[in-house]
Amino acid sequence: MTDPNVLSTVRVPLVEEADAEGRTAELYDLIKSRMGIPFVPDMFRLVSSRPDLLEVVIAGYGGVFNDGVLPRATREMISAWSSKVNGCPYCVGTHNWFLAQFGGEQELTDAIETANSVDELPIDDRTKELMRLVTQVGTGAFRITEADWARTEAAGWSNAEMLEAVFTAAMFAFINRMVDGLGLGNSVTRSRVASQPEGATVSEDRLAESR
Repeated sequence: MTDPNVLSTVRVPLVEEADAEGRTAELYDLIKSRMGIPFVPDMFRLVSSRPDLLEVVIAGYGGVFNDGVLPRATREMISAWSSKVNGCPYCVGTHNWFLAQFGGEQELTDAIETANSVDELPIDDRTKELMRLVTQVGTGAFRITEADWARTEAAGWSNAEMLEAVFTAAMFAFINRMVDGLGLGNSVTRSRVASQPEGATVSEDRLAESR
């Protein structure tokens, strides 16, 4: 069945929510519950014909957005900025929407869409050091040095926080390439998450868990 929400550039079959059965239906329910939104984002549906792969994507996404040492807004900022660095505007829009939900100011979400470097983001110097580190994950992770790590630590970030930041950036290197490699990034101007009507929000339960 043709999905009206996704154009023909998508290169793999997508299971619609109404047609999901068995393990796929269970995973769809899990995604909506964990994300606090009433539909399954198309990024997950890219692997919906392979429930085994869908479980892997859910696990990786959960590693980023379940309970963590960094505030949820910081993790969303890293996700949106990493997507910008990786050239995936589809994912920038999605995670700017979530960033706004978890307290990010519009000045920041606008800057993430247009900035060419971390220095142009409206964040404090300490946070810029962390964002420089995660930028390196997208532009050439093999070039990260002990000096880069030490400089970020000296700015006041713990080893656990830096681990989570690098994990998040690395996970989005994967997600961005999956979205673009399978054609979703070119399918629409904005993701369904970013295109929700004004006033749409993450469920109160998910917002409460992030605090």
